[in-house]
Amino acid sequence: MKRQHLIGTICGVALLTAGASQSVLASTAENFEFKTTMDLYRVCSTVPEDEDHVPSVFACRAFIEAAVQYHDAVSDRKSMKRLICYPATATIADGRRAFLAWVERNKDNAKLMGEQPVKGLVRSLADKYPCR
Repeated sequence: MKRQHLIGTICGVALLTAGASQSVLASTAENFEFKTTMDLYRVCSTVPEDEDHVPSVFACRAFIEAAVQYHDAVSDRKSMKRLICYPATATIADGRRAFLAWVERNKDNAKLMGEQPVKGLVRSLADKYPCR
């Protein structure tokens, strides 16, 4: 996926972190646990009216980008098959939309929603961008 706006995202996170008070960071830290796919969904699906929206956007983007970069790095080897075959034009925002849509279709499946979030993310991206 394109790394568009990566530097802007990193700078935004740095500014957000530097500008936030300790009490604000402490009050929202528990909202950013990534133990399950449903946890990742909660972070990635915040709406602009949510007080945690801005940090949630950055956390979601960072999680998706890190997972995709890791996938690309390990599947670049000849012995590891790619799980996700996205087009060169795909963006992190496209990946987020694919994840949110996949969860909406599967949110009643407790087993899938209880898995590690990286598994749910990869399942959603593989569903959207299957390798043929």
